[in-house]
Parts: sequence; structure tokens; C-alpha cells
Amino acid sequence: MSKPAVRSICDLCDDFPDDVQAAEPILRNFGGLDAFHGKVVTVHCYEDNAIAADVLTEPGDARVLVIDGGGSLTRALVGGKLGARAVANGWAGIVVHGAVRDVEELQPLPIGVLAVGVCPMRPNKSGAGRRDAPLRFAGISIKAGQWVYADRNGLIVCDREIH
Repeated sequence: MSKPAVRSICDLCDDFPDDVQAAEPILRNFGGLDAFHGKVVTVHCYEDNAIAADVLTEPGDARVLVIDGGGSLTRALVGGKLGARAVANGWAGIVVHGAVRDVEELQPLPIGVLAVGVCPMRPNKSGAGRRDAPLRFAGISIKAGQWVYADRNGLIVCDREIH
């Protein structure tokens, strides 16, 4: 597992209490990195990962894709193929308010992957959803362009990069 790329999110919360939102502890770690951070790209979709898959073909530039799948555990939105694509294209992490699959393929990848749970069912691919949509889950609001920081203590979001 990784060393934190920045200080612990506990320290960031202590130093920037008015600047961060802390997510409720509903997300589990499925990726190979325990700690990651980056500028946010958002996708809102439900049981359909076509838009998220397209986003991950872009250069990641150490960004974090945050997918709000409505918390559904009926169909996985990210699996081994998308995880490998994200790594190949330079993404720092993927956060899924929903399910992932192929956990044995995600775990060794050098990327952060947080999700609510696991489901073996593949997603729909009709293209339903929106990119850069404002999201709300786990007690926090997330918009494209904000910053996400995650480690084994949880996940926080901030309007700007903090150290």
C-alpha cells in the first residue's frame, strides 16, 4: 500500500476546519493505494457507466473521477478494465457512490478506488447520465473542479488544493 501523497486528512481537517467537508464513512477501499488526492471530475449516472468510461479515456493529469451512481449496489460502475484504463491514462483515483466489481483486479492497481460496495453485475451502457454535474452523497456536496483527499481515515472535499 502507499504512503500518503499529502499529510493525513486528519491533519488537513485540523488545519483547515472551515474549508473541508468530511464524507460520512460509507466508502470502502478497493484500489491499490490507501491515499490519493486530486482535482475532481464528476459524473452522475445510475447503473450506467458509459459516460464514466469515456471520461477515463482522457488524460487524467492526476485527477479524481467522482461517480454518483445513486448508491446502487445492483450494477457495478467500475471494474478491472476501467481501473486499468484509469491507471494507463494517469488518473489518481476513482470514487463511486455505488458498486465496483473485479475487486481482485482493482486491488493491485496503483490507483485509489473507493466505493460503497461490490456487485458482480455489469453496468448498462446506454449513455444515461451527466458529466460535470454537482453531486451530493455521504453528507457532502462535490462539484467539478474541487479537490478530493482520501486516505484510510476517510474522504474530504475542498474548494481548493490544500497541503
